[in-house]
Amino acid sequence: MVTEAEMTEAGIKARAREVLDIPAATEVEWIPFAGRGSDRAYFRLRWGSGDSAILVRYGQDRKENGYHAAIGWFLEEIGIPVPRILHHDPARGLILQEDLGDEDLYTLRNEPWEVRGPLYRKTLEVVAVLHSWPEEEFLRDPVPLMEGFSPDLYRWERDYFREHFVLGLCGVALPPAEEDALERELAALALRLTRHRRCLVHRDLQSQNVMIREGGPVLIDYQGMRFGSRFYDLGSLLCDPYVSFTRPERQELIDFCRGPGEGPEEFRKAFWEASAQRLMQALGAYGFLARERGLGRYLAHVPPGLANLRLAADRARSLPLLERLCGRCAAALGEKGEAPEGVPPGGEGS
Repeated sequence: MVTEAEMTEAGIKARAREVLDIPAATEVEWIPFAGRGSDRAYFRLRWGSGDSAILVRYGQDRKENGYHAAIGWFLEEIGIPVPRILHHDPARGLILQEDLGDEDLYTLRNEPWEVRGPLYRKTLEVVAVLHSWPEEEFLRDPVPLMEGFSPDLYRWERDYFREHFVLGLCGVALPPAEEDALERELAALALRLTRHRRCLVHRDLQSQNVMIREGGPVLIDYQGMRFGSRFYDLGSLLCDPYVSFTRPERQELIDFCRGPGEGPEEFRKAFWEASAQRLMQALGAYGFLARERGLGRYLAHVPPGLANLRLAADRARSLPLLERLCGRCAAALGEKGEAPEGVPPGGEGS
Protein backbone atom coordinates (compact mmCIF):
# COMPACT_ATOMS: atom_id res chain seq x y z
CA MET A 1 0.00 0.00 0.00
CA VAL A 2 1.30 3.46 -0.91
CA THR A 3 1.57 5.78 2.08
CA GLU A 4 0.76 9.49 2.06
CA ALA A 5 4.45 10.29 2.67
CA GLU A 6 5.43 8.37 -0.46
CA MET A 7 3.16 10.60 -2.56
CA THR A 8 4.79 13.85 -1.42
CA GLU A 9 7.35 15.51 -3.67
CA ALA A 10 10.12 14.19 -1.43
CA GLY A 11 8.68 10.68 -1.58
CA ILE A 12 8.39 10.77 -5.36
CA LYS A 13 11.94 12.08 -5.69
CA ALA A 14 13.16 9.27 -3.47
CA ARG A 15 11.35 6.72 -5.61
CA ALA A 16 12.82 8.23 -8.80
CA ARG A 17 16.32 8.07 -7.31
CA GLU A 18 15.80 4.43 -6.46
CA VAL A 19 14.54 3.48 -9.94
CA LEU A 20 17.18 5.51 -11.78
CA ASP A 21 19.95 4.36 -9.43
CA ILE A 22 20.99 7.91 -8.56
CA PRO A 23 23.34 8.10 -5.53
CA ALA A 24 21.98 9.94 -2.51
CA ALA A 25 24.86 12.42 -2.68
CA THR A 26 24.01 13.42 -6.27
CA GLU A 27 21.84 16.50 -6.61
CA VAL A 28 18.73 16.07 -8.78
CA GLU A 29 17.18 19.08 -10.49
CA TRP A 30 13.37 18.85 -10.62
CA ILE A 31 11.97 20.98 -13.48
CA PRO A 32 8.16 21.15 -13.96
CA PHE A 33 6.69 21.56 -17.45
CA ALA A 34 3.90 24.03 -18.10
CA GLY A 35 0.45 22.45 -17.71
CA ARG A 36 -1.06 20.97 -20.88
CA GLY A 37 -4.72 20.95 -19.97
CA SER A 38 -4.83 17.42 -18.54
CA ASP A 39 -4.55 15.76 -15.13
CA ARG A 40 -1.00 14.66 -15.96
CA ALA A 41 1.97 16.60 -14.60
CA TYR A 42 5.36 16.36 -16.31
CA PHE A 43 8.80 16.94 -14.78
CA ARG A 44 12.30 16.78 -16.19
CA LEU A 45 14.83 15.25 -13.80
CA ARG A 46 18.47 16.23 -14.34
CA TRP A 47 21.46 14.89 -12.49
CA GLY A 48 25.15 14.15 -12.87
CA SER A 49 26.89 15.27 -16.03
CA GLY A 50 23.95 15.65 -18.39
CA ASP A 51 21.78 12.66 -17.42
CA SER A 52 18.02 13.25 -17.53
CA ALA A 53 14.64 11.55 -17.58
CA ILE A 54 10.99 12.59 -17.73
CA LEU A 55 8.66 11.82 -14.84
CA VAL A 56 4.92 11.72 -15.53
CA ARG A 57 2.57 11.92 -12.57
CA TYR A 58 -1.02 11.11 -13.48
CA GLY A 59 -4.39 11.18 -11.75
CA GLN A 60 -6.36 8.00 -11.18
CA ASP A 61 -9.74 9.39 -12.27
CA ARG A 62 -9.21 9.03 -16.03
CA LYS A 63 -8.91 5.40 -17.06
CA GLU A 64 -6.72 6.15 -20.08
CA ASN A 65 -3.88 7.42 -17.86
CA GLY A 66 -3.31 3.91 -16.57
CA TYR A 67 -3.00 2.59 -20.13
CA HIS A 68 -0.03 4.79 -21.06
CA ALA A 69 2.76 2.35 -20.23
CA ALA A 70 1.15 -0.75 -21.77
CA ILE A 71 0.38 1.14 -24.99
CA GLY A 72 3.92 2.54 -25.07
CA TRP A 73 5.44 -0.93 -24.82
CA PHE A 74 3.11 -2.16 -27.56
CA LEU A 75 3.99 0.71 -29.90
CA GLU A 76 7.71 0.16 -29.32
CA GLU A 77 7.25 -3.53 -30.11
CA ILE A 78 5.62 -2.86 -33.50
CA GLY A 79 8.24 -0.32 -34.52
CA ILE A 80 6.53 2.96 -33.71
CA PRO A 81 9.08 5.41 -32.26
CA VAL A 82 8.01 6.38 -28.73
CA PRO A 83 9.96 7.39 -25.61
CA ARG A 84 11.45 4.36 -23.88
CA ILE A 85 9.55 3.67 -20.65
CA LEU A 86 11.99 3.17 -17.79
CA HIS A 87 9.51 2.41 -15.03
CA HIS A 88 5.77 2.35 -14.35
CA ASP A 89 4.33 2.51 -10.86
CA PRO A 90 0.54 2.25 -11.28
CA ALA A 91 -0.13 2.40 -7.52
CA ARG A 92 1.52 5.83 -7.32
CA GLY A 93 0.46 6.95 -10.80
CA LEU A 94 4.07 7.50 -11.86
CA ILE A 95 5.92 6.85 -15.11
CA LEU A 96 9.61 7.44 -15.73
CA GLN A 97 10.54 7.64 -19.38
CA GLU A 98 13.28 8.67 -21.75
CA ASP A 99 13.92 12.41 -22.16
CA LEU A 100 13.61 13.39 -25.83
CA GLY A 101 14.55 17.04 -25.40
CA ASP A 102 12.38 20.02 -26.35
CA GLU A 103 12.09 19.95 -30.14
CA ASP A 104 8.75 19.02 -31.68
CA LEU A 105 6.72 19.93 -34.75
CA TYR A 106 5.25 22.85 -32.83
CA THR A 107 8.60 24.43 -31.92
CA LEU A 108 9.57 24.11 -35.61
CA ARG A 109 6.33 25.74 -36.83
CA ASN A 110 8.08 28.84 -38.20
CA GLU A 111 10.81 26.95 -40.04
CA PRO A 112 10.70 26.95 -43.86
CA TRP A 113 8.77 24.18 -45.59
CA GLU A 114 12.06 22.66 -46.74
CA VAL A 115 12.60 21.81 -43.05
CA ARG A 116 9.03 21.08 -41.96
CA GLY A 117 7.79 19.21 -45.02
CA PRO A 118 10.13 16.19 -44.71
CA LEU A 119 9.35 15.92 -40.98
CA TYR A 120 5.62 15.84 -41.65
CA ARG A 121 6.10 13.21 -44.34
CA LYS A 122 8.17 11.08 -41.94
CA THR A 123 5.44 11.49 -39.31
CA LEU A 124 2.79 10.34 -41.77
CA GLU A 125 4.92 7.30 -42.63
CA VAL A 126 5.19 6.40 -38.93
CA VAL A 127 1.45 6.83 -38.39
CA ALA A 128 0.72 4.71 -41.46
CA VAL A 129 2.37 1.79 -39.64
CA LEU A 130 -0.08 2.24 -36.78
CA HIS A 131 -3.04 2.61 -39.12
CA SER A 132 -2.13 -0.53 -41.05
CA TRP A 133 -1.52 -2.79 -38.02
CA PRO A 134 -3.93 -5.73 -38.48
CA GLU A 135 -6.77 -5.73 -35.97
CA GLU A 136 -6.71 -9.52 -35.78
CA GLU A 137 -2.99 -9.39 -34.89
CA PHE A 138 -3.73 -6.87 -32.15
CA LEU A 139 -6.52 -9.02 -30.73
CA ARG A 140 -4.17 -12.01 -30.32
CA ASP A 141 -2.26 -10.12 -27.63
CA PRO A 142 -4.56 -7.24 -26.66
CA VAL A 143 -3.45 -4.05 -24.97
CA PRO A 144 -5.90 -2.07 -22.80
CA LEU A 145 -7.50 0.68 -24.87
CA MET A 146 -10.26 3.20 -24.47
CA GLU A 147 -13.55 2.39 -26.16
CA GLY A 148 -13.30 2.87 -29.92
CA PHE A 149 -14.93 5.62 -31.94
CA SER A 150 -18.64 5.01 -32.32
CA PRO A 151 -21.80 7.06 -32.95
CA ASP A 152 -21.95 7.64 -29.17
CA LEU A 153 -18.39 8.99 -28.95
CA TYR A 154 -18.89 11.21 -32.00
CA ARG A 155 -22.11 12.48 -30.39
CA TRP A 156 -20.21 13.25 -27.18
CA GLU A 157 -17.65 15.27 -29.18
CA ARG A 158 -20.25 17.38 -30.97
CA ASP A 159 -22.19 17.95 -27.74
CA TYR A 160 -18.92 19.01 -26.08
CA PHE A 161 -18.36 21.45 -28.95
CA ARG A 162 -21.85 22.94 -28.70
CA GLU A 163 -21.83 23.20 -24.90
CA HIS A 164 -18.35 24.58 -24.26
CA PHE A 165 -17.58 26.42 -27.49
CA VAL A 166 -20.72 27.43 -29.36
CA LEU A 167 -22.80 28.32 -26.31
CA GLY A 168 -20.20 28.60 -23.57
CA LEU A 169 -17.48 30.61 -25.29
CA CYS A 170 -19.30 32.23 -28.22
CA GLY A 171 -22.68 32.70 -26.55
CA VAL A 172 -24.51 31.46 -29.66
CA ALA A 173 -27.85 29.77 -28.87
CA LEU A 174 -29.59 28.23 -31.86
CA PRO A 175 -33.39 28.18 -32.16
CA PRO A 176 -34.79 24.66 -31.64
CA ALA A 177 -35.51 24.10 -35.34
CA GLU A 178 -31.94 25.07 -36.33
CA GLU A 179 -30.50 22.97 -33.50
CA ASP A 180 -32.48 19.94 -34.68
CA ALA A 181 -31.36 20.42 -38.30
CA LEU A 182 -27.72 20.77 -37.23
CA GLU A 183 -28.00 17.63 -35.12
CA ARG A 184 -29.31 15.68 -38.11
CA GLU A 185 -26.41 16.93 -40.24
CA LEU A 186 -23.79 16.03 -37.61
CA ALA A 187 -25.37 12.67 -36.77
CA ALA A 188 -25.19 11.79 -40.48
CA LEU A 189 -21.52 12.84 -40.46
CA ALA A 190 -20.85 10.51 -37.51
CA LEU A 191 -22.55 7.63 -39.30
CA ARG A 192 -20.34 8.14 -42.36
CA LEU A 193 -17.21 8.21 -40.19
CA THR A 194 -18.13 4.93 -38.51
CA ARG A 195 -18.22 3.31 -41.96
CA HIS A 196 -14.53 4.04 -42.55
CA ARG A 197 -12.12 1.14 -42.20
CA ARG A 198 -11.37 0.56 -38.51
CA CYS A 199 -7.77 0.88 -37.42
CA LEU A 200 -5.70 1.95 -34.45
CA VAL A 201 -5.55 5.75 -34.13
CA HIS A 202 -3.46 7.97 -31.87
CA ARG A 203 -6.49 10.22 -31.18
CA ASP A 204 -4.47 13.40 -30.38
CA LEU A 205 -1.97 13.59 -33.23
CA GLN A 206 -1.13 17.29 -33.12
CA SER A 207 2.20 19.09 -33.44
CA GLN A 208 3.02 19.17 -29.71
CA ASN A 209 2.67 15.39 -29.56
CA VAL A 210 5.27 14.70 -32.25
CA MET A 211 8.75 15.12 -30.81
CA ILE A 212 11.76 15.31 -33.13
CA ARG A 213 14.84 13.24 -32.27
CA GLU A 214 17.83 12.96 -34.60
CA GLY A 215 15.75 14.22 -37.51
CA GLY A 216 12.87 11.78 -37.03
CA PRO A 217 9.45 11.86 -35.32
CA VAL A 218 8.69 10.26 -31.95
CA LEU A 219 5.06 10.04 -30.79
CA ILE A 220 4.02 11.01 -27.27
CA ASP A 221 0.71 11.37 -25.36
CA TYR A 222 -0.71 8.27 -27.01
CA GLN A 223 -2.67 7.00 -23.98
CA GLY A 224 -5.97 7.81 -25.73
CA MET A 225 -5.20 5.38 -28.57
CA ARG A 226 -8.23 3.41 -29.73
CA PHE A 227 -9.88 1.99 -32.83
CA GLY A 228 -11.39 4.48 -35.24
CA SER A 229 -10.88 6.15 -38.61
CA ARG A 230 -7.35 6.97 -39.76
CA PHE A 231 -8.77 10.19 -41.22
CA TYR A 232 -9.33 11.47 -37.67
CA ASP A 233 -5.57 11.29 -37.08
CA LEU A 234 -4.82 12.84 -40.47
CA GLY A 235 -7.18 15.72 -39.71
CA SER A 236 -5.62 16.15 -36.26
CA LEU A 237 -2.18 16.59 -37.80
CA LEU A 238 -2.93 18.46 -41.03
CA CYS A 239 -5.63 20.78 -39.66
CA ASP A 240 -3.83 21.36 -36.35
CA PRO A 241 -4.79 24.82 -34.98
CA TYR A 242 -1.38 25.16 -33.33
CA VAL A 243 0.42 25.52 -36.66
CA SER A 244 -0.38 26.81 -40.13
CA PHE A 245 0.03 25.47 -43.65
CA THR A 246 -0.25 27.12 -47.00
CA ARG A 247 -2.81 25.52 -49.27
CA PRO A 248 -0.11 23.84 -51.45
CA GLU A 249 1.70 22.53 -48.35
CA ARG A 250 -1.40 20.93 -46.91
CA GLN A 251 -2.45 19.53 -50.29
CA GLU A 252 1.01 18.02 -50.75
CA LEU A 253 0.61 16.12 -47.47
CA ILE A 254 -2.96 15.04 -48.23
CA ASP A 255 -1.78 13.64 -51.56
CA PHE A 256 1.15 11.95 -49.79
CA CYS A 257 -1.32 10.07 -47.54
CA ARG A 258 -3.49 8.76 -50.36
CA GLY A 259 -2.66 5.20 -51.22
CA PRO A 260 -2.81 3.46 -54.60
CA GLY A 261 -6.35 2.61 -55.58
CA GLU A 262 -7.90 5.33 -53.39
CA GLY A 263 -9.97 7.73 -55.46
CA PRO A 264 -8.97 11.38 -54.96
CA GLU A 265 -12.52 12.65 -54.53
CA GLU A 266 -13.53 9.98 -52.01
CA PHE A 267 -10.29 10.47 -50.10
CA ARG A 268 -10.72 14.26 -50.09
CA LYS A 269 -14.25 14.03 -48.70
CA ALA A 270 -13.27 11.55 -45.97
CA PHE A 271 -10.33 13.74 -44.95
CA TRP A 272 -12.29 16.98 -44.65
CA GLU A 273 -15.26 15.37 -42.92
CA ALA A 274 -13.05 13.70 -40.31
CA SER A 275 -11.13 16.97 -39.90
CA ALA A 276 -14.39 18.76 -39.12
CA GLN A 277 -15.22 16.17 -36.46
CA ARG A 278 -11.78 16.47 -34.88
CA LEU A 279 -11.89 20.28 -34.90
CA MET A 280 -15.25 20.32 -33.14
CA GLN A 281 -13.65 18.28 -30.36
CA ALA A 282 -10.62 20.60 -30.22
CA LEU A 283 -12.69 23.79 -30.04
CA GLY A 284 -14.87 22.26 -27.35
CA ALA A 285 -11.69 21.51 -25.40
CA TYR A 286 -10.39 25.08 -25.82
CA GLY A 287 -13.69 26.46 -24.51
CA PHE A 288 -13.74 24.07 -21.57
CA LEU A 289 -10.10 24.65 -20.61
CA ALA A 290 -10.40 28.43 -20.88
CA ARG A 291 -13.74 28.81 -19.07
CA GLU A 292 -13.77 25.91 -16.61
CA ARG A 293 -10.06 25.48 -15.86
CA GLY A 294 -8.99 29.13 -16.18
CA LEU A 295 -6.38 28.27 -18.86
CA GLY A 296 -6.83 31.40 -20.95
CA ARG A 297 -3.84 30.64 -23.15
CA TYR A 298 -6.01 28.19 -25.10
CA LEU A 299 -8.03 31.13 -26.43
CA ALA A 300 -5.09 31.93 -28.72
CA HIS A 301 -5.87 28.73 -30.66
CA VAL A 302 -9.56 29.54 -31.15
CA PRO A 303 -9.29 31.74 -34.27
CA PRO A 304 -7.15 29.29 -36.31
CA GLY A 305 -9.21 26.39 -35.00
CA LEU A 306 -12.47 28.03 -36.02
CA ALA A 307 -11.03 29.07 -39.38
CA ASN A 308 -9.91 25.47 -39.98
CA LEU A 309 -13.33 24.11 -39.01
CA ARG A 310 -15.02 26.52 -41.40
CA LEU A 311 -12.58 25.47 -44.12
CA ALA A 312 -13.19 21.76 -43.45
CA ALA A 313 -16.97 22.20 -43.51
CA ASP A 314 -16.69 24.06 -46.82
CA ARG A 315 -14.31 21.55 -48.43
CA ALA A 316 -16.39 18.57 -47.26
CA ARG A 317 -19.37 19.91 -49.28
CA SER A 318 -21.72 18.06 -46.95
CA LEU A 319 -21.83 20.31 -43.86
CA PRO A 320 -23.55 23.59 -44.84
CA LEU A 321 -25.19 24.12 -41.44
CA LEU A 322 -21.91 23.61 -39.60
CA GLU A 323 -20.21 26.04 -41.96
CA ARG A 324 -22.94 28.62 -41.31
CA LEU A 325 -22.59 28.09 -37.55
CA CYS A 326 -18.85 28.78 -37.80
CA GLY A 327 -19.62 32.14 -39.36
CA ARG A 328 -22.01 33.02 -36.54
CA CYS A 329 -19.45 31.99 -33.94
CA ALA A 330 -16.74 34.08 -35.60
CA ALA A 331 -19.05 37.10 -35.65
CA ALA A 332 -20.04 36.58 -32.01
CA LEU A 333 -16.43 36.35 -30.87
CA GLY A 334 -15.58 39.47 -32.83
CA GLU A 335 -18.42 41.39 -31.20
CA LYS A 336 -17.38 40.20 -27.73
CA GLY A 337 -13.76 41.14 -28.41
CA GLU A 338 -12.63 37.93 -26.76
CA ALA A 339 -10.82 36.30 -29.67
CA PRO A 340 -7.23 37.29 -30.35
CA GLU A 341 -6.13 37.58 -33.94
CA GLY A 342 -5.46 34.30 -35.70
CA VAL A 343 -4.48 33.07 -39.13
CA PRO A 344 -5.98 34.59 -42.27
CA PRO A 345 -9.59 33.64 -43.11
CA GLY A 346 -9.80 30.13 -44.51
CA GLY A 347 -7.37 28.59 -42.05
CA GLU A 348 -4.37 28.58 -44.40
CA GLY A 349 -1.37 30.84 -44.49
CA SER A 350 -0.60 32.93 -47.52
